[in-house]
Amino acid sequence: MAINSLYADKYQGKIVLRFDDTDTKVKPPMVDAYAWIEEEFEWMSGKAADVVIRASERMPIYLQHAEKMLIGGFGYVCKCTAEEFREFRVSKAECPCRDKSVQQNMDDWSKMNSGEIDEGDAVVRVKTEMDLPNPALRDWPALRIQHSPHPIVGDKYKVWPLLDFQSAIEDHLQGVSHIIRGKDLMDSTRKQTILYEHFGWDYPEPLYWGRVKIHEFGGFSTSGMSTSIDSGKFSGWDDPRLPTLRAMRRRGFDPRSLAELWEEVGLTQKDISISLKTLESFNSRIIDGDCERRVFVSNPKRLDLSAENIPSRVMMARHPDGEIEGFRDWEVGMNVSIQDSDFVEGKLRLKDFADIIISGSSATIESIDRSDDRKIVHWIPDKLSLEAILSVPDGEEISEVNGVLEDYELSEGEVYQLERVGFAKFEGIQEGIARLLWLHN
Repeated sequence: MAINSLYADKYQGKIVLRFDDTDTKVKPPMVDAYAWIEEEFEWMSGKAADVVIRASERMPIYLQHAEKMLIGGFGYVCKCTAEEFREFRVSKAECPCRDKSVQQNMDDWSKMNSGEIDEGDAVVRVKTEMDLPNPALRDWPALRIQHSPHPIVGDKYKVWPLLDFQSAIEDHLQGVSHIIRGKDLMDSTRKQTILYEHFGWDYPEPLYWGRVKIHEFGGFSTSGMSTSIDSGKFSGWDDPRLPTLRAMRRRGFDPRSLAELWEEVGLTQKDISISLKTLESFNSRIIDGDCERRVFVSNPKRLDLSAENIPSRVMMARHPDGEIEGFRDWEVGMNVSIQDSDFVEGKLRLKDFADIIISGSSATIESIDRSDDRKIVHWIPDKLSLEAILSVPDGEEISEVNGVLEDYELSEGEVYQLERVGFAKFEGIQEGIARLLWLHN
C-alpha cells in the first residue's frame, strides 16, 4: 500500500486495489476482510483507491480468455495426475494431452465447467516449451476445478483461475503500467510474460522488493494467525499482539509513520531485517506534538498530604513544549498517589507541584518551589484518580498493569503520552475501569 501509493503520487498515477479472491478451497476469502482492506487502504494512503476490483465478480472475463487460449492453440486441458505431470516436467517431455485438437480441448473445457469432471482430474495449462531452463515455467497451470462454494458468488462456477493467470489478465485489462511485487514472485513475471506473448500484449514493467523482516514479528504468518484466532489464542485480527494493520491502527500508530518507514526502506531487492523500534521512532516523532499528557500511576501508593497551606489547585501543561496550548486544571485535595516503585522514606518532589518529605503514609509539603535535587516523580490527586488497567503486548503474550489514570477530559480512541511511561491509547471505560492500550515509549 505504501510503496504503490508513493509511486502513484510521484507520477500522477492510479492505484488498482484488487482482491485476488479466486481460491474457494485452500484459502477461501473472509467476507469481512473486503471492507477491512478498503478501510485500511484509505487509512494508510490518505485516500480511497482509484480502482477497486473483486476478481470473483469478474469470472466471466477470465473464463472467456481461457476459451480464447484454448481456441488459439496456446492452452490445453491436461488430465494427467500431478505426479505424472511432475515426471514430464522433470524429464522435459511433452504431456500426451498437449496434442489434443481444439475441439477435444473445448469438449473437456465444457465438462470442467459443468461439473462433470471432478476436482483434481483436469487443469488448463499454458503452452510454453518443455525444455525451458526453469522447470516452473514448463506448461504452467492457469485454471483448475474447485467445487467449493465462494462466499460472494456461491457455487456458480466450477472452474477458477490461478493467481498468475487471473492477475495477468486483469493487469492488461486495467492498463497497469507497473507491477511492484516481492522478488519471490519473479517466476510469476516470467510465466505472465509468456502468456502476454501468446495474446500479443505488452507486459507491464515489473519492480521488485526483497523480504523485509520485522524482528519482533518474525514468527507470524497469515495462515498461522488465522488458526490462532480461530482457536481463541488471539481475540481477532486487531489483537494488539499481531502484526496486522488492524492491530497497529487499534494501538494508535499514525499511518504516516508506516509510509515514512517504507519510503526510507525504499524499493530494493536486498533482504532487510529491522526492529519494530524503527517504526516506533518514526511514529513517536510524528505524534509527539499532537499528544496531550496525562498521568498513569501503576501500583499506586497513597499518601496523606499535610501542610499549613496546601494549594487547592495546580495547573499542569497539556503539552510540556506548548505545542498544545492550555493547561489541565487539577483540584489537589488532601490525598495523592505515587507509583510504589517511587516510594521512599524521605525527600521527593511531586512533579510541577511541591517538594515533600515522606514518613510512613504521610507526606509533608516542605516547599512549593524546587529547593534541591531530590528525585522528581509523577503523581495524581485522589480527586482525579480513575481505576485503570494498561494492557502491554509483548510478543505473543500480553500483560496487564493495574493503576490509576488522570481522569481529565479523556476522549475515547485518543492517544496520550503518559508521564514517565510512554504513549498509550485510551480505549474507553468498562465496568468503571479505564482501559489503556500500550503503544510504545
